[in-house]
Amino acid sequence: MSSGAEAAADGGLRCPWGLSTEDYLAYHDTEWGRPVHGDDALFERLCLEAFQSGLSWLTILRRREGFRTAFAGFSIPAVALFTDADRERLLADAGIIRNRAKIDATMANAKVLADWQGGELDELIWSYAPDPATRPAPRLLGDVPAVTAESTALSKDLKKRGLRFIGPTTAYALMQACGLVDDHLVDCVARGTGA
Repeated sequence: MSSGAEAAADGGLRCPWGLSTEDYLAYHDTEWGRPVHGDDALFERLCLEAFQSGLSWLTILRRREGFRTAFAGFSIPAVALFTDADRERLLADAGIIRNRAKIDATMANAKVLADWQGGELDELIWSYAPDPATRPAPRLLGDVPAVTAESTALSKDLKKRGLRFIGPTTAYALMQACGLVDDHLVDCVARGTGA
């Protein structure tokens, strides 16, 4: 099996991970690696990446609407007001991943972020985007790192500010998903579509 870009049914070359299911293909082609801005939108991605930890991204992707419903559309002010009764509701919600530590982290993170100025989360996360000119396009999946100096620094900064469940690997997955880096393989049709 090649670890370079592979042809999809339409003949276009894609990152191999995007070809395993229609859900992945749609996510790969229309969302992954495209810039995401806005505190609530980035809060959603931060939460979903944390929930994904230890699981397949496909599990999260297929439950995303359930997560959005359960967490008030990932509105930071709304989630910051969640109570113990909301925690119990979430722990009983089969539409999401019912992991107490991840639910608690999401609620705690919202409380921290509710005290930030509007746009502060967006500005902070994007301040860690590396210069694209210093990053060669990956040719093979093995060329894509799991952690970088920037993701390690972002993780440390977020933790220092009181956020939980955001290690360097989760921070890098967030950077990839939100377009801070373009890790589509060099021959992938989606490479460069995020700008």
